[in-house]
Amino acid sequence: MEAIKKKMQMLKLDKENALDRAEQAEAEQKQAEERSKQLEDELAAMQKKLKGTEDELDKYSEALKDAQEKLELAEKKAADVRMGCKVEAEGCLPSLPS
Repeated sequence: MEAIKKKMQMLKLDKENALDRAEQAEAEQKQAEERSKQLEDELAAMQKKLKGTEDELDKYSEALKDAQEKLELAEKKAADVRMGCKVEAEGCLPSLPS
């Protein structure tokens, strides 16, 4: 009879320990879920910031492309003007005897 009581006490103690571990595991799970949610929120914020940065990069890349096209056009016009001045200058100068 004494052995049965002792066994029952050990089983009760095992049950209490198991319940304590289960409560601790549930608390840890809750903390992990909260941390996961926090990290998901941070990730969403970073993705939003990345999207904004990519949009800004696209805007500035387009502006750079436009500026380069305008510069090329201006350089062509300048070259044409220089060529025109050179032709006019050569036509205006008297020929020198050799």
